[in-house]
Amino acid sequence: MRNESLVIGADIGGSHITAALVDLETKKIVPGSLIRNRVNSHADAGHIIDAWCKTLSQVGEIMPVEKLSLALPGPFDYGKGISLISKQDKYESLYKLNVKQLLAEKMDVPVSNIYFNNDAACFLQGEVFCGALKNYDRALGITLGTGLGAAKYINETSYDLSFWNLPFKDSIAEDYLSTRWFKARYFELSGRSINGVKELLALQGTDDQVIAMIFNEFSENLIAFLQQVIEIEDINAIVIGGNIANAFDLFNSGLEGGIAEKFSNVSVKKMMLGEEAALIGAASFWHREHVGNIGF
Repeated sequence: MRNESLVIGADIGGSHITAALVDLETKKIVPGSLIRNRVNSHADAGHIIDAWCKTLSQVGEIMPVEKLSLALPGPFDYGKGISLISKQDKYESLYKLNVKQLLAEKMDVPVSNIYFNNDAACFLQGEVFCGALKNYDRALGITLGTGLGAAKYINETSYDLSFWNLPFKDSIAEDYLSTRWFKARYFELSGRSINGVKELLALQGTDDQVIAMIFNEFSENLIAFLQQVIEIEDINAIVIGGNIANAFDLFNSGLEGGIAEKFSNVSVKKMMLGEEAALIGAASFWHREHVGNIGF
């Protein structure tokens, strides 16, 4: 027996897929249904599709569900399901393939039962649907990690802004607001290499002065970037997500004050749902597009 309120939501990352059953009535992930597996994004198309379908099928074994909603990184023709990812050191074998059709065939479900959308847009939609931004109508979502994601919520839906390559300082925004900036800046200041922000946080207690300096600089960069974006976009709230948001407390005090100086009407929030935001957001998109506005 199928539960019509359930959708398999999935979040595709550069090295993993996370999927779960999402109950659109309760606006929650079904307990015990979340599965996360690694994916070799440099593999050939067949191996990548097989890895995604394996995870989706594992979730589907918990309860039969034929509605699939996936949050994927861009560039992508999300409506047609065609990957446009090229020269990004991930999923290049999928370039110009109809990924939606390949998934439908492998999963044995109609193409019309599969919904794709941008991962940053799904993150923001999830936080509006049942997370940190439930009471806001014009919001910006920022995901900070290996890359920089941005999305805007307005008129009850979220869409990708692709602000990662906005001119910023002497380069583009992503060069200053992603994991690679932390790695490069820590090496400049200490002469030592780290793999990312998680490793940097583990050094607290041994290298606190350098860590504080790095997060202060990062906060200044993020403030300058967000002020630039708010000048362009009419919003009343910002939610910060992505792996770097796990260090939110180390850059938040300067961030909130920096935004309030110029835009006192804009609230700054930390993500509430974590990695579940994109899963729930993707599923809620399917509900809106294919079923209607029931439950929102």
